[in-house]
Amino acid sequence: DALPISLRENKVRTPICAPWSSACTSGEVCRVQQSCRNMASLWLGWTALVLFLAVPANLYEIPETNAKLIRSLNLKLLRTTEDVSEKPNPSVLVGLRLSKEHNLEKERQYLQRLKLAYQTIPSRSVEEPADEGGTGHSALYLLALRASCEDLDTPEGRKLVTHLKQQLHDEKEQIADTGKPLSNYYQYSLGILALCVNHKKVDDHVIQKLLHAEVKNKFTLKGETSVDTEAMAGLAFLCLKNSGLYKSELTEKLQESIDHIQVKILQSQEASGVFGNIYSTALAVQVLAATKDDVYSNACSKAVNILLQNVRQGNFRNPMMMSQLFPVLQHKTYLDISMIDCKHDTDTLTLKSHTSGSRAGSVQEENISIKLIVKLSSDLEHSMLLRVPKDSSLLEVLTEAQRQDPEHFSFETKATLSGPYLTEVAGRKATHTERTYWQLLRGSGTSIMEGIADYSPKDRKST
Repeated sequence: DALPISLRENKVRTPICAPWSSACTSGEVCRVQQSCRNMASLWLGWTALVLFLAVPANLYEIPETNAKLIRSLNLKLLRTTEDVSEKPNPSVLVGLRLSKEHNLEKERQYLQRLKLAYQTIPSRSVEEPADEGGTGHSALYLLALRASCEDLDTPEGRKLVTHLKQQLHDEKEQIADTGKPLSNYYQYSLGILALCVNHKKVDDHVIQKLLHAEVKNKFTLKGETSVDTEAMAGLAFLCLKNSGLYKSELTEKLQESIDHIQVKILQSQEASGVFGNIYSTALAVQVLAATKDDVYSNACSKAVNILLQNVRQGNFRNPMMMSQLFPVLQHKTYLDISMIDCKHDTDTLTLKSHTSGSRAGSVQEENISIKLIVKLSSDLEHSMLLRVPKDSSLLEVLTEAQRQDPEHFSFETKATLSGPYLTEVAGRKATHTERTYWQLLRGSGTSIMEGIADYSPKDRKST
């Protein structure tokens, strides 16, 4: 009854009225005063309407009963900044900066760590792998700097902008040569968004390549719509359209693609409210909410409800996923980064001392059975039956498998902003150039959406 897990290799004017007395002594005066009263009432009504319209409307509501849950997630995301063993993630700072509450000292400290970690970006080769200083990293770093109100009109800031523009140029040339970007269309879209949010003009040819990819339905993963990529491209297109920096012909094309993306995202929504999968849902809500179109209200409300449900269930543990979700729970999107001014931040978040628990301290450790199946080809596979502590991550399962049978099973990972990424199993490497990867499957054959450090197999379940 052990839960089987398979590893398979696979190649989003007012009138002036004089004051009047409470009593009328002549008919004419009474008529004038009544007229003023009527006029005053009318303009008070208009004033109230204008004030009402000036308040930004939300496409979805989050009941106040969720306030404690959302604040807890905010603190959880903030606590990840204390882990100095991991490379700082600019997406985490972006999520924190889009919050209504802040711990300004922690954010400042994390920003300094980011600057130290990313100070060599302008000198890196644009041909470096996507996870080692590629377009996505540069883009997220620029978003984090803008969210922290850092001045990019400095020599160092201009170098960062120029570097990202060069990366996008090289991505564009790669698309022209091979039909695919150096990284992927998600990172390509993120790069465009980062420049746009920082009020930097993007080369028309770079934009056209992304527009063409959208028209040709290139935003796919394993033959299906990649909601993450659609959403990120949609956010980039919305930012470009609203910037006022481009000619009407290009703006019209941007609007057409925005419309197409919204349709595809809506079509991807499941009955539960999820767009694509639970971890792509937050970005999908961002791009729909950014349009401020009431037609998407129901879809966004359903999605936010399922997101909150998953937060309660503890399904958002990965800092990258939390950072993408948190803006949605604050009624914000990545487009709001351009409007952050840092002058009225509320310094109200405080972290309590944290003591981590240990399995070794438990009275009796509960184990579960896991069947690990490694499919190296259609007719070659290796399976192992393992006993591991309950709530072990898949990474811990793989580590135990390697410890027990290193002759037949080995694996390697590399660090990414989303956590450890499985790169090699039993000597078979996943490569970016050949676009091969190791796919993680449950016993039912469905893909595991979480990373290997986040997914915890359950005993006697194969859903």
